Amino acid sequence: MIKELMHDPLFLAGKSEIATKEDVSVAYDLLDTLKAHKDRCVGMAANMIGVKKRIIAFLDESGIFPTYTIMLNPVIIKKELPYHTQESCLSLLGAPKKCVRYKKIRLSYQTVDMQKREKDYSDWTAQIIQHEVDHCNGVLI
Repeated sequence: MIKELMHDPLFLAGKSEIATKEDVSVAYDLLDTLKAHKDRCVGMAANMIGVKKRIIAFLDESGIFPTYTIMLNPVIIKKELPYHTQESCLSLLGAPKKCVRYKKIRLSYQTVDMQKREKDYSDWTAQIIQHEVDHCNGVLI
């Protein structure tokens, strides 16, 4: 179900809680909401729809064909090759803000079936994931 976007910076600045199997419906709501905003958004975290759970959804362009991916409890466990960039956020108004990202990351997460996984990402997809994991940690860009 498509949800309204959260714009309250105080809410967005709060850290998200661990997601459980009871939160899988939130993950699908997040994905539906992301797809509804695909013309101007490539990733979202659950707090952007008003739920403080560690869930992200994003357009994964790391394979041959772009696909949408959902992750529960994502944690960046390795970062390589820092660079400076600017990013905007669908939840926050204003001009793009400067930030540091990493060209390569390794991520630990759970699938919607609660299976543990690790995966390497690079380039644009890695940048999207870093932005969304920041949301889970209460970091605003």
